[in-house]
Amino acid sequence: MYKVFVKDIPIILSTKKNIGKQYTAIPLKLVNFKGLIKKIIKGKLIYINLYHKSEEKLEKFLRKKLPVVEAAGGLVYNNKREILFIYRNSKWDLPKGGIKKGEGYEKSALREVREETGVKKLEIRRFIDKTYHVFKRNGKFKLKITYWYEMHTVYRGPLVPQQEEGIKKVKWKNFEKSQRALQESYENVKLLFPKEYLTTHPNDRIS
Repeated sequence: MYKVFVKDIPIILSTKKNIGKQYTAIPLKLVNFKGLIKKIIKGKLIYINLYHKSEEKLEKFLRKKLPVVEAAGGLVYNNKREILFIYRNSKWDLPKGGIKKGEGYEKSALREVREETGVKKLEIRRFIDKTYHVFKRNGKFKLKITYWYEMHTVYRGPLVPQQEEGIKKVKWKNFEKSQRALQESYENVKLLFPKEYLTTHPNDRIS
């Protein structure tokens, strides 16, 4: 199953036709993907499930429908089990950025965390997952696929927000503060956190 976010609304891509009564189920081969995105942006669709029996064809479908931009980033812990957050565009987020030509995913993730936060002595512990979201640039929709890694650091030095990237703040947050930050974050970012941090589908809060 994949979740592709459009303005924090997830398009589900799955191998099952029925994943819930509230979902509009559409066979993958019949989807007008750009039209679907426009309807979501206009608030005409909320729960969408695109289905196909082959798991392999789900991501291939995404990569064919929109130009892909790849990025990498980190969910970073320190020795106090605090998590590293950045504040940008009025949202709490995790450090990430675009992959340079010829640069591997792990190397890119480490570089972006260092550049955006000033944190050093980073060690990758494991690959977490990929996230998907649609954005618009120069009037065209694009798909960003971000590769996320769990990292650890013993660094105790100053945090330096990369201002040229629009980052206003960099903060270490404990469990309680992380939960509060996630209330002002992106839905795809929330998917990266352990179960105790997770929130419900954003539309379950719509009344």
